[in-house]
Amino acid sequence: MKNNKKQIIVFGGCFNPPLNSHFSLAEQMVAEYSEIEKIIFVPVNSQYEKMDLIENEHRYQMLKTVCDKNKKFEVSRIEIDSKRQLYTVETLHRLQEEYSDYEIAFLTGSDNLKTLDTWKKADELTRNFKIYILERENDKMEEIIENNIFLRKHRQVFIKAKYTIKSNLSSTFVREKIKAEKSIRYLTPDEVILYIQEHQLYR
Repeated sequence: MKNNKKQIIVFGGCFNPPLNSHFSLAEQMVAEYSEIEKIIFVPVNSQYEKMDLIENEHRYQMLKTVCDKNKKFEVSRIEIDSKRQLYTVETLHRLQEEYSDYEIAFLTGSDNLKTLDTWKKADELTRNFKIYILERENDKMEEIIENNIFLRKHRQVFIKAKYTIKSNLSSTFVREKIKAEKSIRYLTPDEVILYIQEHQLYR
């Protein structure tokens, strides 16, 4: 595993739509860790098995409207342009090739950590990449690791993020608000709200 290099953090998700909390988490990561050069948002391909996932281009453009205004943020098309759904480790390897002067690391929530041992090529993932864990309110990273044989074996790659996920606000909640024609101001950036309105999304 690479050392003494600036890191680029890969932040994957559905971003359906992206929320203020997504960008706030990313901003806090950059602010708290001097070794982090930037955050790359990676929206999943619409082939991903999840209900109500709108088309790739809309989710990409919503992220881009915000990321274009922050030099520490970037949005990647690597998964949405793929002909098949990439495994997380494949995405990370490809980005590592693209950003060879940096160390690529992954950012995920403690809810995903609980099932990481079931991910495709999980062993390869933990052998090659550091993983920052955002704890949700009632989760403790150390306990999750201690209760899982696979995670215990690879505990050295997991880094507890200094910032925790304090809100249960979800993109599902925001989509329901839009469908009910209620305000989503302060839940998602103004740029995203404008994009949603212009393209009449989630109606």
